[in-house]
Amino acid sequence: TIGERKYSYLAIREGKKVVHKYLGSFDDPKVSKITLIEKETSTVPIRFSSLFWDTSLSNVHLKRNARYIIERILEFGDIDALEWLQRIYPVKTIIHVLYLNKVLSERSRNFWTIWFGVGDA
Repeated sequence: TIGERKYSYLAIREGKKVVHKYLGSFDDPKVSKITLIEKETSTVPIRFSSLFWDTSLSNVHLKRNARYIIERILEFGDIDALEWLQRIYPVKTIIHVLYLNKVLSERSRNFWTIWFGVGDA
């Protein structure tokens, strides 16, 4: 915020350096949409808090806890959660977790192997 106007910047880490990219005025609908998408892809959205009932969302890190997040969404999530999951993680990563997991129910495992078109996971 500068004066009464709001501006949007995207902070990106490049090695040890943080680079700030100017997106534009926050009043611009396109910039607002980009800002909301970036914010949503940096943490687990509040609307999925019921899937992570046993922990605070502030404790869930997208990279460190990727397997945990993917397993929870595959077991308990809906189509909205799956769409968000696929924006965050590549399908290859999701399938890899599907193969390695030990917590998915047999019913969920069967469903997702058919959904993603993979062999016996």
